[in-house]
Amino acid sequence: MQVFHHIRSLREALAEARRDGKRIGFVPTMGNLHDAHLALVKQAQQSCDVVVVSIFVNRLQFGLNEDWDRYPRTLAADSSKLEAVHCDFLFCPDETEIYPNGMDEQTRVIVPAMTDVLCGASRPGHFEGVTTVVTKLFNIVQPDEAVFGVKDFQQLAVIRRMVEDLCMPVQISAGEIYRETDGLALSSRNGFIADAERPRVSQLYRTLSWVGEQISAGQRDFIALAEAGKIQIEEAGFKVDYLEICNSRTLKPAAHDDTEITVLGAMYTESARLIDNLSLELV
Repeated sequence: MQVFHHIRSLREALAEARRDGKRIGFVPTMGNLHDAHLALVKQAQQSCDVVVVSIFVNRLQFGLNEDWDRYPRTLAADSSKLEAVHCDFLFCPDETEIYPNGMDEQTRVIVPAMTDVLCGASRPGHFEGVTTVVTKLFNIVQPDEAVFGVKDFQQLAVIRRMVEDLCMPVQISAGEIYRETDGLALSSRNGFIADAERPRVSQLYRTLSWVGEQISAGQRDFIALAEAGKIQIEEAGFKVDYLEICNSRTLKPAAHDDTEITVLGAMYTESARLIDNLSLELV
């Protein structure tokens, strides 16, 4: 695996790969890699000749009082994991490489409407930071295909809209959610969960699954279902951020005749904010 810290050297290596007619795959991450990240790398390897993974903890997508300072930075362990799955290129720039003019005057990329709901409502400016850095990374790597995890469903939907709206020549692929045996979705922030509450945090997934079962059984009072789900989470001892039933493509509140529906939820533990989702195709 070749490791790059600078844009210029990475571009030179990728230019050589393109001259050889190779298809470039890309997996952007913030590091602290787990099995779900590695699965995205393996997925990219199935359809691409060269796979680039980036590790960059993007301060622009963290709001005030969020966990940028304590976000896990485990570059040595991450590098070993990527080598084990035969990743080709690792790009791990510092902040001045990505934001050479500083962040205050950084040109921003904004996807309207889809970013002011759900996580966007709780984390103002978050998706502006995501879309800005992903645009920069796409311009640096110029991949043929980029793979994102479905766990961050809203992020995936926003990036797909951004790529479509800005006519970016990159295929966006989705990687499935990886879960612990009790249903908890793998996440870098799971390390923040207190030991005492760990047995209970799978309540989020259990609630989303229950809502999905009700919808599959024909229930269409989505507002009542969401409220009932929130009560389940609160009774388990957690604070609900949101639980909403949405059209999978637009993220607008689901209509009774929608055929693609996603149930999205976020909750607070003592020291972590967890998100999850469950998608349904109805006939």
